[in-house]
Amino acid sequence: MNLTNHIRKNVPVWMAASLAAAFLLTLAIHALLPDSPAGQTPLPDVRQSETAALANAQSIEASLPLVPVYLSREKRIDQVPIEAYVRGVIAAEMPVDFELEALKAQALAARTYIVRRLQENDTSQVPAPGAVVTDTVAHQAYLTQEQLTSKWTGPAAAANWEKLNRAVLETEGRIILYDGKPINAVFFSTSNGYTENSEDYWGDKVPYLRSVPSPWDAKLSPRYKETVSIPYKDFLKKLGLSGTVTASATLSGSKVVSTTAGHRIAKISISGKSFTGREVREKLGLNSSQFEWKLSGGEVKITTYGYGHGVGMSQWGANGMAKEGKSAEEIVRYYYKGVSLGSTGYPKS
Repeated sequence: MNLTNHIRKNVPVWMAASLAAAFLLTLAIHALLPDSPAGQTPLPDVRQSETAALANAQSIEASLPLVPVYLSREKRIDQVPIEAYVRGVIAAEMPVDFELEALKAQALAARTYIVRRLQENDTSQVPAPGAVVTDTVAHQAYLTQEQLTSKWTGPAAAANWEKLNRAVLETEGRIILYDGKPINAVFFSTSNGYTENSEDYWGDKVPYLRSVPSPWDAKLSPRYKETVSIPYKDFLKKLGLSGTVTASATLSGSKVVSTTAGHRIAKISISGKSFTGREVREKLGLNSSQFEWKLSGGEVKITTYGYGHGVGMSQWGANGMAKEGKSAEEIVRYYYKGVSLGSTGYPKS
């Protein structure tokens, strides 16, 4: 998660007898016509351009079903038209200077994620009744229109809005399906060169969340490789290890027992205690479950490769594919195996 203006088409009317009914998005899977390219003619007046871009965005949203989003800072629920929500997720989750096809792939993932959650009335990890997602990475990061307006100023603002709107409009109403149902369209920042099988990180085997090579990340992502230092005492405390063993003995005695299909650590033994790579990553707050370490004075220097859980679509990998000319559909079909694209069935703009 989440892609040019479409010619208006007659589509089934969205039936919403109540807010609860808005959570049940009926899928109408059908063949999709190719998107047509749209020109981007800039207006000479930047303010006029920005105003036009915002007006265009608002016109998209007028008759769409609403997503109840819990805004964590304001501690309130905002009812957001679904395509506006998708736009806010793209802006929060992916740099706007990414290739358009990567932004469109993010739009497909983000829209699929929320449609699946709405359909299942999934409110897990939401602190307030009535909301189905938060604006945090516990679900999908999300920025409101007001936040984006304050974030983007000057000549770049209108171009950013137009690019985001294109990513939404060129994928409008489209979602990723497996066996006719919306997938759990998980994504992450940066791979270590491969994505993970779902069961290697979360335990549950999902047929479309399979490990694939992702060679683009190492060249493009600033988060591909990172080294952090942790005081040895903190290292022991966070892992729940005894402080009676010397640092050198602890590290020299650590052993990688097994690795995953995605070339990350599956199991590791440290001072005779067994951990999963995920456990070490989360206990130490590491970027990735592929890591290596060495002792430097009283500190443990840990180098990680990749950033995130590693399951599903790599965002930097998606951008790398887009730079090579791959389309949004090709990107999502690569990272989510055996999927197809379909329609939500709600009215289009």
